[in-house]
Amino acid sequence: LSGVLGVFLSGDFLTTFIFFELMSFSSYPLIIHDEKEESKKAGITYLSVAVVSGMIILMGLFVIYNQVGSLNFDSIRAFTEGGEISLPLFVGGLLTFIGFSAKAGMYPLHIWLPKAHPVAPAPASALLSGILTKTGIFGILVVTSNLFLYDAAWGMLILILGTITMFGGAFLAVFSVDLK
Repeated sequence: LSGVLGVFLSGDFLTTFIFFELMSFSSYPLIIHDEKEESKKAGITYLSVAVVSGMIILMGLFVIYNQVGSLNFDSIRAFTEGGEISLPLFVGGLLTFIGFSAKAGMYPLHIWLPKAHPVAPAPASALLSGILTKTGIFGILVVTSNLFLYDAAWGMLILILGTITMFGGAFLAVFSVDLK
């Protein structure tokens, strides 16, 4: 709960990152709760994706800080308003977007979701899909609204990946044998 609240109440990328990682690591026991071999394998996959995507977000934040001089949302928005985004700043935003996308379960970085949900208890699965993935989406919204607010190509990328994720998930759910 503290991690989720910290993500939504943060005013800069560093605080968002710290609370997001706190939330990610505290979600790991929810997946391996029953301590079966399948649960442990799903937990390792989840933890691997969480660590790698966290490091990708951190790399992006280093690049953003190097370009802007701050990780404060208002400072970044003021820096990018009305001007072209430099290539390093675009790369920093893209890295941050990729990290948050993996945690949100966006296609093609959704590899942890089909493994974690079936093995997690039903309440934990509800938390994973209802809260954890939504905070990843919040991270994507923060990146988009502060760095790429006026970029039509970026909006199109989000639209395409979101549509593929939405319809792909629904299509695969129709043919699934496990309701979770």
